[in-house]
Amino acid sequence: MEGKFIIYQILLRVFANTNRKCVSGGSLRLNGSGKFSGMSRKVLESLRKFGVTHIWYTGIIEHATATPFGQIGLRGDNRLVVKGEAGSPYAIKDYYDVNPCLADNPASRMEEFEAMVERTHKAGLKVILDFVPNHLSRVYGSDVNPTPGFGTEDDTSVAFSADNNFYYLPGEHFNAANITDDKALMDSYSEFPAKVTGNDCFTASPGRNDWYETVKLNYGIDYANGGQTHFDPMPRTWKMMLDVLLYWCGKGADGFRCDMAEMVPVQFWEYAIREVKRVRKEVIFIAEIYNPSLYREYLDKGGFDYLYDKVGLYDTLKGVSRSERSATEITGCWQRVDKFQSRMLNFLENHDEQRIASDFNLGNPFKAIPELAVSLLLNKAPFMLYFGQEVGERGMESEGYSGIDGRTSIFDYCSAPAVTDYFEYLSGKRPFNGLDSSKRELYTIYARLLEIAMNEDAIRNGHTFDLEYVNSSEHVFAFARRSRHISEIGQESLVFVTADFSQKAGYANLFLPRYFFECWNLKEGAYTFTDLLAGNIETIDLRYDASIKIRFGRYGIAIVKAHIVL
Repeated sequence: MEGKFIIYQILLRVFANTNRKCVSGGSLRLNGSGKFSGMSRKVLESLRKFGVTHIWYTGIIEHATATPFGQIGLRGDNRLVVKGEAGSPYAIKDYYDVNPCLADNPASRMEEFEAMVERTHKAGLKVILDFVPNHLSRVYGSDVNPTPGFGTEDDTSVAFSADNNFYYLPGEHFNAANITDDKALMDSYSEFPAKVTGNDCFTASPGRNDWYETVKLNYGIDYANGGQTHFDPMPRTWKMMLDVLLYWCGKGADGFRCDMAEMVPVQFWEYAIREVKRVRKEVIFIAEIYNPSLYREYLDKGGFDYLYDKVGLYDTLKGVSRSERSATEITGCWQRVDKFQSRMLNFLENHDEQRIASDFNLGNPFKAIPELAVSLLLNKAPFMLYFGQEVGERGMESEGYSGIDGRTSIFDYCSAPAVTDYFEYLSGKRPFNGLDSSKRELYTIYARLLEIAMNEDAIRNGHTFDLEYVNSSEHVFAFARRSRHISEIGQESLVFVTADFSQKAGYANLFLPRYFFECWNLKEGAYTFTDLLAGNIETIDLRYDASIKIRFGRYGIAIVKAHIVL
């Protein structure tokens, strides 16, 4: 995909739930859930107007849940192996079905999902779904796919076989003693032989901090024997998981966010992504991956289009905002991924991370505006927002399973306080001035920065020149962007972006080395710059090895643009 795009991650169960009286650990009946129908034409068009290009719908595929749906013959799953009342979206129960709690009529859940996808596409947005390939629920069982299910043809007498879908612990019963001390609950669930748990936990007694509700899938790696690979003939799991991908492509998915992709062999990805793109070339694959030593392999060999930039840019920007790291470290983030920095997905929040406004992070969403500007504008990499980030959702509720941890729970039926009014605004039921002033202010700056990112060619498609190496500062980071495309009147654009993470400096003296001019073939002289935030226009004299004065706005950022006549 050419140029920057914006992903908006939505946990639909929470995003479209406007119940303001949810109780901790409450049932679906008591607390309610967002629905497919909540993603109305108006909501989708509002998000597109905001700057969004792709919706990542989280929690769509059917996962284990304690909730029964008697009207369609579904019993609640065993609470011993379900986290929370709603259950984890990453403990997939049926790869071929959707979550019934998201449907107004659970019996028509697939039709309602398909209608939501159609509305999303009609609004000019792309659909991204989760693909969870490393593990599935301990209670997996598809009532949609008629073919033999996962594990149904396994030889459970052996720990490993390339023909098995799972890894086993022969002769051992699953033991929940490290998960709960409720004897009745432990006795209610039986698993023999025990299967290996999803986070590579090769014991029959996983702990509460393990992914105990999941089972590890077998892609032909014999971990007990030094990681020997058995890829020829192709393991059964490979073909079964490709079928899952093709199924959701047929349902309208335009891309997949691939959960814990690095825990699945790159050889599988090389096969599966190639085969999917033979059917639909435009489908994108995004890898959740945290090991930088694997980046190049999963891009070049595996075929991924984009990777999470979590351990690089995300962690660094968070540290700088918290005054734990120097702004000079930001340069190393792009240098370490220089050849493929445009293929790294930048973000400040997602469902795994603590909310910016939470007491566990910055405590104030406005303090993150400098890191937002850097993450969004530094290069042409895609950028992701988590629902409610733009109105300062704090994630400081005790929704149930997770307690108060600075995150919006993915395990419980709940709502997000800052999102409830906001959702009504998006859906046209509340005017913008019906939001409180701080939400309006934060939303407005987010909207403007997204507009700059998507409409300024220098930002969306252009080149980057990092100016930090000659402006070394603990709290200020500066860079320039230049457009790659000459306009119809023979102009290019030059943009300076400067971010003060302390939000205390009134201005910065930005030094411009001679090499900057030579690299971009710029001439010395007076340029007319427009402040893209305040709208002010001023003339700035650009000279070799001299400084220019950049004034910061109220959020600690400055973005100024000049046209270059060729």
